[in-house]
Amino acid sequence: MDIHKELDARGLICPLPILKAKKALSDMHSGEILKVLATDPGSVRDFQAFARQTGNDLIDQQALQGEGREEYVHLLRRR
Repeated sequence: MDIHKELDARGLICPLPILKAKKALSDMHSGEILKVLATDPGSVRDFQAFARQTGNDLIDQQALQGEGREEYVHLLRRR
C-alpha cells in the first residue's frame, strides 16, 4: 500500500491530531492515503468518528509499542 503523506501527531491530544489530519487531507487528492502517528489513546475512537462524519475511509488502525509508550497508527483514504 502506498502512503502518500505521513503526519506525526505524537504528543498531541484531542482535538489536535484530528485537526491536523483534516488539514493534511484537504491538500491531498481523492484516493490518496494519509498515515497518522499518534500517542493519544482517545485518537482511536476520534479517528473512527472522524471517518464516519467526513466520508473518508479509515483503512486501518494499529496500536504499537513505541519509545516507552503506546503509539497509534491510523490510515485514512481521502474520499
